[in-house]
Amino acid sequence: MNQGLYNGFLAAGTIWGLVSGRRDIKLFFLTCVVIAGIFGGLTAKTSILLTQALPAFVALVFVLLSERTSHRSAA
Repeated sequence: MNQGLYNGFLAAGTIWGLVSGRRDIKLFFLTCVVIAGIFGGLTAKTSILLTQALPAFVALVFVLLSERTSHRSAA
């Protein structure tokens, strides 16, 4: 049950970042999801690396790239 509550908070924070559009919130919660996925993959099930850490890492990269792209086009 603890994992479900924990993942619920991570999901709520990620949704908050999407709804608010705030980059800092997106980066913080996506980083938390990546770290949780790595930890879960090492301590619980290896498949968590693919189902949780990898998608969050990809999303994190896209958030970072989207900010760079928007700064270039604004200049």
